[in-house]
Amino acid sequence: MASTAKSLGIAFAGFVIGALAVQALHAQGAINRVELRKADLTGVSGTEVIMATLEVPPGATVPRHFHHGDEFLYVLEGGSFQAPGQDPVTFNPGASLHFPREVPHGGFTVIGDKTIKVLTLHIVDKGKPLVEAVK
Repeated sequence: MASTAKSLGIAFAGFVIGALAVQALHAQGAINRVELRKADLTGVSGTEVIMATLEVPPGATVPRHFHHGDEFLYVLEGGSFQAPGQDPVTFNPGASLHFPREVPHGGFTVIGDKTIKVLTLHIVDKGKPLVEAVK
């Protein structure tokens, strides 16, 4: 009985640590991600597609990270951001980006007074974390 309780405690601690890691990637809880759809990719075993919206308000930072698969991004509502030591960059509505498998990206802070809102589409390995922090 004691070993079962210990095993459950360890599993719960692992879950909490994982949840905190995901929350840390979402910059002080200010970033809002809403998953719209998730499904297995037809004809490709072990791969899933995840569609979501992501809102990053002024002052929020998207940490450097990567995905176990490709990410496609479409800008719904634009704004400006800046990475440390870099010039500001503006995302205009209608712009699109592609981040290939395991290529680090992010590491910027939204500047100005506009929230950036994007539609993301991830085609990733099923069973792996959606987001991995760059160390």
